[in-house]
Amino acid sequence: MQYRIVPKNGDKLSVLGFGCMRLPLKGEAIDEERAIKQIRLAIDGGVNYMDSAPPYHGGESEKVLGKALQDGYRKKVKVATKLTPFMLNKPEDMQKMLEGQLQKLQTGHIDYYLLHGLDAGVWKKLQHFGALKFLEKAQNEGKIINPCFSFHGSLSTFKEIIAANDWIMCQIQYNYLDEQLQAGTEGLKFAAANKLAVVVMEPLRGGGLTDKLPLEAKKHFDAAPVKRTPAEWGLHWIWNHPEVTLALSGMNEERQVLENIQTAKTALPNSLTTDELIIIKNASDTYRRLLKINCTGCQYCMPCINGVNIPRNFQAYNDLYLSGNEQQARGMYEWFLMGGITGVRADAALCKGCMQCTTKCPQNINIPEKLTDVAKELTPNGNA
Repeated sequence: MQYRIVPKNGDKLSVLGFGCMRLPLKGEAIDEERAIKQIRLAIDGGVNYMDSAPPYHGGESEKVLGKALQDGYRKKVKVATKLTPFMLNKPEDMQKMLEGQLQKLQTGHIDYYLLHGLDAGVWKKLQHFGALKFLEKAQNEGKIINPCFSFHGSLSTFKEIIAANDWIMCQIQYNYLDEQLQAGTEGLKFAAANKLAVVVMEPLRGGGLTDKLPLEAKKHFDAAPVKRTPAEWGLHWIWNHPEVTLALSGMNEERQVLENIQTAKTALPNSLTTDELIIIKNASDTYRRLLKINCTGCQYCMPCINGVNIPRNFQAYNDLYLSGNEQQARGMYEWFLMGGITGVRADAALCKGCMQCTTKCPQNINIPEKLTDVAKELTPNGNA
């Protein structure tokens, strides 16, 4: 296993982290026996960073992780979980959430504690709740060790948050399709320049950059002299960046665990050749050409006065056609955009056609027209 150093505390973390958002299922519930075996298989293979959050699997992910880390496994890993803003109604709920997490995880402390899913609005809410003072208090009490945050907003907000606190780590969405999405490459380099460790989520776009890759894009990898699976190409691209500390993988098959551990041994910083980087770019360009909506996620169209999260709606629409998993794409739309877990809608059906966003879009997308397409395709039963 390859390890990289957290700049501010010296921790040696495996470049492959285990994300507990997509644990194996038995029916609608987590297959606990299999999930525990997979988590321990990863740890036995050198993975030492485990990531969870309160909403994952309806709140059961942290419990299963806690069970998996019994029998001596807790001391082998760093545990990360999150303070989830949409589950907080008042400042006192922060302490209540943390105490519940310690109990579920069966641990006396959480190694990396992240403010979850920050953007400008969520950041403002947590500031109002006094989240930074809460983190400091929890640190002083030894209940959390390292204050961190995960991010889904604009680059300017990302830089603002980094300047607001002495963070140890940040977590961003990043892969070879999302170089300009949210924090993007500039944010990655900015965080590293400020001595933050960087955790990458969605390095394979929820499986979209694995064998589910569109065939036309996959042909570029198949023709390469070096034979790698699409997943290996995607992870090599991530770990080629020396600024990346680790990448989270939502592994739910034993085969995935073993394959990713093997890839993590050889995907070293700056190890891809110029020709290999061109191959990845060609695959990426082909993929983008197949996108239904050529949205880069630049966020110039935001905020929407009607509450639509325009980039995430477009991402969901593209995923519907490119992911190879229609059920998952529709489920994520209901979960994240129709208020399934947040209680707040941000879906395409809220668009009123005001046209304010169209003048701001550098890609010249007719945003209201495309949002109408999204609503027709993704609103359950056509009920907008």
